[in-house]
Amino acid sequence: MPPIINAQDLSKRYGALPLFQNVSFTISEGDRVGLIGPNGSGKSTLLRILAGLVDPDSGDVATRKRARLAYVTQDSEFPDDATVRSVAEKALEAAGIPGNERGTRFAETLGRAGFEDLDAKASSLSGGWRKRLALVEALVQGPDILLLDEPTNHLDLAGIQWLEALLEAAAFACVVVSHDRYFLENVATEMAELNKTYPDGILRVHGNYSTFLIKKEEFLHAQSKRQEALENRVHTEIEWLRRGPKARTTKSKARIDSANEMISELANLNARTRTANAGIDFSATERKTKRLVEITDVKYDIPGRTLFSDLSFTITAGMRVGLVGPNGSGKTTLLRLLRGELEPAAGHIRRADLLRIVYFDQARQLDEEGTLRRSLAPDSDSVIFQDRVIHVASWAARFLFTSEQLNQPVSRLSGGERARVLIAQLMLQPADVLLLDEPTNDLDIPTLEILEESLLEYRGALVLVTHDRYLLDRVSTVVLGLDGRGGAEGFADYSQWEVWQRKSLQPDRKSSGPDKAGGAASETSRTKKLSYLDARDYSTIEQRVADAEEVLQARREALEDPTIISDAGKLLAAHAAMDASQDVVDTLYARWAELEAKLK
Repeated sequence: MPPIINAQDLSKRYGALPLFQNVSFTISEGDRVGLIGPNGSGKSTLLRILAGLVDPDSGDVATRKRARLAYVTQDSEFPDDATVRSVAEKALEAAGIPGNERGTRFAETLGRAGFEDLDAKASSLSGGWRKRLALVEALVQGPDILLLDEPTNHLDLAGIQWLEALLEAAAFACVVVSHDRYFLENVATEMAELNKTYPDGILRVHGNYSTFLIKKEEFLHAQSKRQEALENRVHTEIEWLRRGPKARTTKSKARIDSANEMISELANLNARTRTANAGIDFSATERKTKRLVEITDVKYDIPGRTLFSDLSFTITAGMRVGLVGPNGSGKTTLLRLLRGELEPAAGHIRRADLLRIVYFDQARQLDEEGTLRRSLAPDSDSVIFQDRVIHVASWAARFLFTSEQLNQPVSRLSGGERARVLIAQLMLQPADVLLLDEPTNDLDIPTLEILEESLLEYRGALVLVTHDRYLLDRVSTVVLGLDGRGGAEGFADYSQWEVWQRKSLQPDRKSSGPDKAGGAASETSRTKKLSYLDARDYSTIEQRVADAEEVLQARREALEDPTIISDAGKLLAAHAAMDASQDVVDTLYARWAELEAKLK
């Protein structure tokens, strides 16, 4: 069968410099391609070209006949009057889904995405739920290929795990632009990096993110060896040319032509491999105080529920706190409480005298009409960083901007470039405590790695909210988890919190099953609270859990079989089968807990 999309020799430029040139990209049945690359390399533009929304300057895109494409943009926006229900219904209608199929597809897709209030206004949803709705809008169309541009940016950790499971089980192909390394590791079966470093403008590797890193290192090593050998040969040829060879003989003329070709190839190779990294360095104050913020029995309410209560926690110098929890659990609210922007309903927050807190807001905005120059240096043509005066051009270069870009409007910057501007502004403020609310959105992987190193070297205290699990694991020294139901708990690391959260969602089988003494009437009255599909699901959930646990136990016992233990191939297969069974059990328990919650 031919590829779903076959794009050949694509080129695109905005302004003087090309984004990419002569790039070819194909997507076939079952492909799950993770697309990465530096900020400004053209990933979003390439996705829009594949979706047919932007025309390339040159090259061709061939799409298989009757193939259905769905594209989810970085920012999920809906009309003011749109509801969850109307968004899904319009998508079904636009895709031409037959009427007799719409009801089932509508219910299944919205149910699996976790939507309960179908008449809620789309504009009133949080960023994470708007992203889920945008994914639902694409999924109900039954796409052959799904194009996703930074889908994890606004999802909470539970939402990311939901999306991972969805893509892993999907029959359609997908291309995902993402900088979430754990997400790419779990989802991608192929990786592609759009980067001028590569001769074809793109490096594509079969395998997940870890495999890609190995293959990329091998490629760059081979390219470095080629560059070194070419430099030596060019040096020899230049010395020969300086001696003024006569080009009258065929042999001399051929050598001169060959030398010029090698010089040109080396210049091209040097231009491609010349890389720069953003310089990120957060400034801590010289404060000697150990205890910076003390939180005692703090409670905070919003209309209809308590976000958290009896929260006690102490932030000391050098502590790096990872703040985690589902969307709406109060992570941003807690940051605002720490900053002093909000007051708790009960309890106390004590801050050290003259404490300097710097806050990175996830809803941050730049002046769209202002220039890059004024965004980086608002008051003059220089900034003061760590007691040194730095010219704005040098400051801009530290964040990978050229002098020519200084007078361009902010509105022309990519999402990653805007994120670098905001980090540049943050760095000019010395802090005892850094409060970072989703600082990684739109940052490319090289910049993420530099941000990690900078946070590890920062001497002050840090409270970090991020959906990037790799960053959380690497940076945080302690994790504070909010469960979304009013509770909070401290953990040693993210994985410990994840295990605790999974267990807290699993109902007690003895108390959660049907009440035998109460009879069928009691159970029927309870399930009236559920929709038809949920009630049908609930009626079989306990038996399905029991069956799945039996399969899991059998696969655990298989690992003790001497014939399997002694055979490496069989052992790997048995482990994979056991892990798959464990995932099934975990998913069923999570669904059981969800249904039980609806019955309360």
